[in-house]
Amino acid sequence: MLLARAPPPPAMPSAVSSPPQRESIHRPYRVPWTRGSVATAAVAKAAPFRGEQNHKQVASVANPLVKHCVRLRLSSAYRRSCRRILLVGLIPILEMCSFEFSTIETLLLLDGIELPEELYGFSGNVVYVSAAVMKKVSGMQSVDSTEAIAIIHMPKYFRDLDSDQGGAVLDEWLGSAKRILVLDGIQDPGNLGTLIRSACAFRWDGVFLLPACCDPFNEKALRAARGASLQLPVVSGNWSDLHALMAKSDMKMLAGHPESSSNGSERTHVLSKELADSLMSESVCLVLGSEGNGLSAETLQACELVNIPMQGTFESLNVSVAGGIFLFMLQTKQQKMAER
Repeated sequence: MLLARAPPPPAMPSAVSSPPQRESIHRPYRVPWTRGSVATAAVAKAAPFRGEQNHKQVASVANPLVKHCVRLRLSSAYRRSCRRILLVGLIPILEMCSFEFSTIETLLLLDGIELPEELYGFSGNVVYVSAAVMKKVSGMQSVDSTEAIAIIHMPKYFRDLDSDQGGAVLDEWLGSAKRILVLDGIQDPGNLGTLIRSACAFRWDGVFLLPACCDPFNEKALRAARGASLQLPVVSGNWSDLHALMAKSDMKMLAGHPESSSNGSERTHVLSKELADSLMSESVCLVLGSEGNGLSAETLQACELVNIPMQGTFESLNVSVAGGIFLFMLQTKQQKMAER
């Protein structure tokens, strides 16, 4: 697909100001070209606007829309109060559109960039912005790889139990779950996003975030998750909420734990095919902690500990790497059969 330069959209009678026409630098979308790229570009030039979008322009960084976007990018509390997320970059936007097209509320495009073919059916607001606005909204020093930003609705499968009806949400989304990943104080957004992505890839039923975890809709976490956090049920709560779910569902509680860190008071199982086979028909909750702080006292008390056998002098693996191994090994029988 080729993003061709489009003529500036017509001015709309709106409170949003229209900047003077100017030369813009063509910044192509960096994906592999297909045989139909040239033909697609020719069609795009002949028909610059598709669908029923409402086109506007914003050139000033003082515009209220720009301020709204910056707050969405920087503030977790603001994101949750608005139930909106800022998705930065054309590739993440197109990945999200492959499974959830209607969630986009507003699409920001850099001046001179053609509406991507995959978004021809989008019927919401399309706002063409200056390079200064794109830098301000994205928080980046360059717009070379930031041709598009989307304001999207927070997924319906995300709930914060501090502000929602906890019991009803847990029963509806995770009440019949066979595999739940619990993250205990994971503060690195890259690790958290990667773990959610792995949970989605290995068909786990949902993710439960204990206190001190970073926001799953942080820009870096979103990018690492590659759309998984918009598909998989994600619930944020505390140990009281989790205990209620575990008791009701009769789930086996396991926690990843490096063997060398065990003080000997807890029994530590070794992750193996035999252990995985013995759990294949059971409901399992797997807890993973941060590399810096490890597992919380509540987790150590509530869970049976499991470690990944390793050779050499290595004490532990990166939590996202270890998590991928656990998530793959501890799939249910149905999940493993679905992979064949």
